[in-house]
Amino acid sequence: MAQLWGGRFTKKTDQMVYEFNASILFDQRLYRQDIEGSMAHVRMLAKQGILTEQERDLILSGLDSILADVESGALLITTEYEDIHSFVEANLISRIGDVGKKLHTGRSRNDQVALDMRLYVREELCHTDALLLELLKVLQRIMEEHIDTFMPGFTHLQKAQPVTLAHHIGAYFEMFRRDRSRLADAYERMNYCPLGAGALAGTTYPLDRDYTAQLLGFAGPTANSMDSVSDRDYAIEYLSALAVIMMHLSRFSEEIIIWNTNEYQFVELDDAYSTGSSIMPQKKNPDIAELVRGKTGRVYGALTGLLTTMKGLPLAYNKDMQEDKEGVFDAIDTTNHCLALFTGMVDTMTFRTDVMESSAKNGFTNATDVADYLVNHGVPFRDAHGISGRLVLKCIEEKKALDDLTLEEYQAECPVFEEDIYDAIRMKTCVERRLTKGAPGEAAMREVLAQNRAYLGL
Repeated sequence: MAQLWGGRFTKKTDQMVYEFNASILFDQRLYRQDIEGSMAHVRMLAKQGILTEQERDLILSGLDSILADVESGALLITTEYEDIHSFVEANLISRIGDVGKKLHTGRSRNDQVALDMRLYVREELCHTDALLLELLKVLQRIMEEHIDTFMPGFTHLQKAQPVTLAHHIGAYFEMFRRDRSRLADAYERMNYCPLGAGALAGTTYPLDRDYTAQLLGFAGPTANSMDSVSDRDYAIEYLSALAVIMMHLSRFSEEIIIWNTNEYQFVELDDAYSTGSSIMPQKKNPDIAELVRGKTGRVYGALTGLLTTMKGLPLAYNKDMQEDKEGVFDAIDTTNHCLALFTGMVDTMTFRTDVMESSAKNGFTNATDVADYLVNHGVPFRDAHGISGRLVLKCIEEKKALDDLTLEEYQAECPVFEEDIYDAIRMKTCVERRLTKGAPGEAAMREVLAQNRAYLGL
């Protein structure tokens, strides 16, 4: 078909050039945003007297019918159109005649595509936020159920000090809460309407940009017409937030993969979120967690790609910006799918609480508490640290836990030890004595859980 911009040209576009230039294969997902933007534009044109009420109503009726037919499958978006804007306008003209040619009055494809992308990104950002909220609710449930489930805390993947499962999961709760905060920040900055900026310098028509922005739910119009059509910061910020979300999902996935191993056996994954081996019948693989970990690179790639595309572009619009869509679309799809699947996996996961507590006991996570016991009985910390270390070495050599040593063995290393050492190094005591804000002690954790419930509106 003839392009909507063809008046200046005397030769037909080479087919390879047309296909290279066209964006319909990927920007067709913007059909609803394009139509909604056009409807707002038409209402504003009529309000300003640029269109009559009859023309407005005819165009709106035509756009409504196109939207309904696309969503029902009666009208297919095909590659005979260069982009989604051409598809909508051409079909409108076909349906209502020459009045449809007035749709583009006071508008450029530059501000049109900028609007479509903002509307789409804004909507998807809200979807991502909703998925994060569901994940946080699942994490909150796990935390509330496991406030007294003891497990080893790690540094350098080495058992360090005892914590609770609630406290460990709470670290991820904080990460995903920060992710929601980043999305909220990005939403606030992106929520301005570029429509009315024209190609780059506005228009001579008396457009009411505030009214258009209001109709589309924006906080107001963008402030500079050149920036309006050349800005992709909102997409970059969203991609950046998605990359951080995927990084957090990947870290959590890595821990689940480790916890699921035969060596750890901290968790049992639900059959619905696991797969088997084609040759080894005993295998139950954590494929969802591994795929989430792997797909993180795709989202990083989309962010890097768009940053690279934008880094050398002069003002205002350049065709390079057409490259914003595929990477953004893929990153959105990837992150949202990962969030939904990950939430289901975690929600159905079974925790082996007995194995976790045994691992904490046998990993000398209470060695620091042995040293603290000595300090509280007047032994200098540096000496206490050395005594505790020698006791750990003895346990390693004899394949014991600190809880298994006799009082005589303790006193042989330091006479300060008394019978109360066993209470001091119990997992429950070790954890509950840590009561500073943010620590795993029960009182501190219950305060956190109450704050979380208020945050989640539970």
